[in-house]
Amino acid sequence: MKLEILATAVLVSTIYYAMPAQAANPVHVRQLLKTGKCPGCDLAGANLRSARLVGADLRNANLKGANLEGAELISANLTGANLSQVFARNIDLSATNLTNAKLTDAKLDNANLEGAVLTGVNLKEVIVY
Repeated sequence: MKLEILATAVLVSTIYYAMPAQAANPVHVRQLLKTGKCPGCDLAGANLRSARLVGADLRNANLKGANLEGAELISANLTGANLSQVFARNIDLSATNLTNAKLTDAKLDNANLEGAVLTGVNLKEVIVY
């Protein structure tokens, strides 16, 4: 009986701590969508699916775990941005500056990276299809 309780507690705590605690700052999301400028913003876990962010300034922004499926970030500045664990199917990152960006465990299915600057990018465990 005690073993079952212990096993259940371990399982529940493992699931709880494995779940990402991500909640984008809604003010930052609105700012980005309205102005295209949000350097240093907290956009972790944001739903930016199909967002048109051509030329956006997202230097040093935290986009960890964001949904960027179908987003257009053509010629955007993502220097130093955290793009870890993003879901980015059909994203357009052509001519985007990704210098020193972190893309750890990102999913870039059918991503357009033509002409993108990838100097110093952390591609650890990134999945590119």
